[in-house]
Amino acid sequence: RQMVLRAKAGVESGLVPSGHYVVNRRLRSYFTESSWVSEQMNGIEYLFFLRRLVEQVEADWPSVLAKLETVRAILISRQNMLANVTLDSENWQLFQPQLANLLSQMPDLPVTVQTWAWQRPLQNEGLTIPAQVNYVGKGGNLYELGYQEHGSVAAIVNYLRTTYLWEKVRVQGGAYGGMISFSNYTGVLTYFSYRDPNLLQTIDVYDKVAQFLRQDVSEDDLTKSIIGAISALDGYQLPDAKGYTAMNRILINSSEAYRQQKRDEILGATSADFARFGDAVAGLAESEKAIVTVLGSAEAMKKANEQKQRDWLAITKVL
Repeated sequence: RQMVLRAKAGVESGLVPSGHYVVNRRLRSYFTESSWVSEQMNGIEYLFFLRRLVEQVEADWPSVLAKLETVRAILISRQNMLANVTLDSENWQLFQPQLANLLSQMPDLPVTVQTWAWQRPLQNEGLTIPAQVNYVGKGGNLYELGYQEHGSVAAIVNYLRTTYLWEKVRVQGGAYGGMISFSNYTGVLTYFSYRDPNLLQTIDVYDKVAQFLRQDVSEDDLTKSIIGAISALDGYQLPDAKGYTAMNRILINSSEAYRQQKRDEILGATSADFARFGDAVAGLAESEKAIVTVLGSAEAMKKANEQKQRDWLAITKVL
């Protein structure tokens, strides 16, 4: 019970300082199964789960215990394990027998892969907390809108983050930050703001990204964006980070050939790539495949619905 209460309090206390992450995770959960899982385990849905779990621990401890035993049986299974070890070859010779001994003591149970019904209708959401500021997000899947994957996106995203979004959302809009995220693997693009006094004004900024990208990019800005993207791709890593990155690449089937292709496309990025990406994001402005998620002021959300003259945001109280 104490562990659940502590976890619940931790999520609740993190909503305001990490509201932009909360919104981004919630947005992405509508578009991919992996993001849906992340939302279940770390997002708003996790908070709702913890609140239910507090009641279940009090009212029906045996059923909670049975679920914990099930989780343990799934995790402690030789067939369901992946060992990620990062060390030099000499110490591997010493460590390998110990690892083999550990694995030999694990139950050798068959693995049942679960199928989740994760997809749900797209909807604009307003998640209310007692705050005077908002965390405003909008996103969609560019691949579904016809965009073809290209490594230049890394440079384009870096450019938008440090120029247009900084100027429009932070400097002019008064928010503490304006961000953008894109996944080459899924095609999902999201915009999100941090401690934002605005709501509809920020959505309007997102919807005009295409116009900005269709303008000519100076040679200096292009070079800076490429350098920033490459440095993020090939940044220095300590051994533990290298090992963790290597494991992730195995899990998502990311080959060195694929990564080299992305490097080449980043280094060869042109103004035409920026304009082509602008054409793609233009589809997010009006497409029914794009959605908005807002965490923040209930008053701001109600006002937005009134301005839209409909229940534009489905409002849910979180705190």
